[in-house]
Amino acid sequence: MSAEPIMEPVMTQVDPIDLLIAFEEAAAPMPIRVEYIEETGILPPQPEHQHNAGAFKLAVQFNAAGFELAGMCNGYRAAHQDGRTMALVIPDFYVLHRGPTELDETYRRANKGWYPIDMIALVGEVTSTNHETDTGPKYRTYAAVGIPLYVLIDRHALTAHCYSEPVLPGDKPTEAYYATDTKADLGDPLPLPAPYPALDTTPFLKD
Repeated sequence: MSAEPIMEPVMTQVDPIDLLIAFEEAAAPMPIRVEYIEETGILPPQPEHQHNAGAFKLAVQFNAAGFELAGMCNGYRAAHQDGRTMALVIPDFYVLHRGPTELDETYRRANKGWYPIDMIALVGEVTSTNHETDTGPKYRTYAAVGIPLYVLIDRHALTAHCYSEPVLPGDKPTEAYYATDTKADLGDPLPLPAPYPALDTTPFLKD
């Protein structure tokens, strides 16, 4: 991604879904898709080729290993216990627990395009200029909602991580974390827990 992310606090009395729709409509005809994390609307910078090509190759690696529910591009909603929107995220890649059921599609329609985040078994992000978003708010959010594995390709630090064992202290999502961090240098295989394959990270090495 070639620029810094745009970040704006969101008024909590308005459904964040509606505010993100308003942002996207205001940006027309430029295609954007805003995320909502830790009560802030985030417009990620446009990704460059290596980011997208590398994320695609990771999704293909999962698919080649038999994980047919590996994918990209869908948006997912996390909710507080009282039903309010906690986060709206668009991961760079993911592996799902399940394909969308009729109930999931009903949820997506009711939430204007966002699937329930509990569909995700493994979530992945590839950093760009907005690496603090992936290593901070998204890391905490994925742990808070209990996604079992978070794969992070940190192109800023030149490392790859597989975070596991999410921990949510009390009811404080902004303090959530993963207890285990399996780490590799970019260019080395990143081991993942069974039954997932080790990931080839060489697509993220610069020529």
